[in-house]
Amino acid sequence: MIKVLIDINHPAHVHLFKNFAWEMQKKGHKILFTTRDKECTIQLLEYYKFDFISFGKHYKKKLGKIFGLFKFNLLLILTSIKFKPDIFLSHGSIYAAHTAFLLRKLNIAFEDTGNKEQVRLYKPFTKFIFTSNVFEQNYGIKQIRYNAYHELAYLHPKYFKPDETIFSLLDLKKYQPYVIIRFVSWDASHDKGQAGIGLENKIELIKNLSSIIKVFISSEEELPENLKKYQIKISPEKIHDAIAFSSIFIGEGATMASECAVLGTPAIYIN
Repeated sequence: MIKVLIDINHPAHVHLFKNFAWEMQKKGHKILFTTRDKECTIQLLEYYKFDFISFGKHYKKKLGKIFGLFKFNLLLILTSIKFKPDIFLSHGSIYAAHTAFLLRKLNIAFEDTGNKEQVRLYKPFTKFIFTSNVFEQNYGIKQIRYNAYHELAYLHPKYFKPDETIFSLLDLKKYQPYVIIRFVSWDASHDKGQAGIGLENKIELIKNLSSIIKVFISSEEELPENLKKYQIKISPEKIHDAIAFSSIFIGEGATMASECAVLGTPAIYIN
């Protein structure tokens, strides 16, 4: 039996590793997820009935992130001493890389963001870094390129078939056109120096679109009162069904834009 600890940094990473986790469990291996409470991560782990440990809220500010580096490293070390994993797996988790190095265990990282700050902190401590073969950065002998995209790990037709019941969940007629708008919080370390759509432009965008098509907003941050009526109200595991049948996606989220690409949904990515 192999024990694998998967550290989750973002809700999309639950989807990235879920099929791998299920396959490993079918073969009798043990999987433990660790995470911070960010957006709908815990809801997804609970929905998929994975064993997991949450280390609390993630920190958004710079000082909080520095404090979190020490706090979450310590909590992951203590958890790992108890769980005794053979392999650490993550999407570029600094905490997983540091803990695996200290415990002399194998660490495998997936990467598609290329955030220099994050990569600098985990690359020296990881054994392998898996990237798509179109990924621009070169990480040397540790890098293993594959002919695919992360999103295919959970949206390939082998694993995912869009569910048409999403129309009733969205209170729409079957195949009624609609658009999904995505706003992000811009508090990740790789967002430094970047900004998204300003509030005035958000309001103008929604006003213009809502006059011709049904609009749903997915947002990491709380929406202002005049936009809350557009917020999409579905369980987080249903978002890919919503994306698959939408007429178009417009937003700041690179992950959702990539998901649209593999699902065949037109997307406008704003960064």
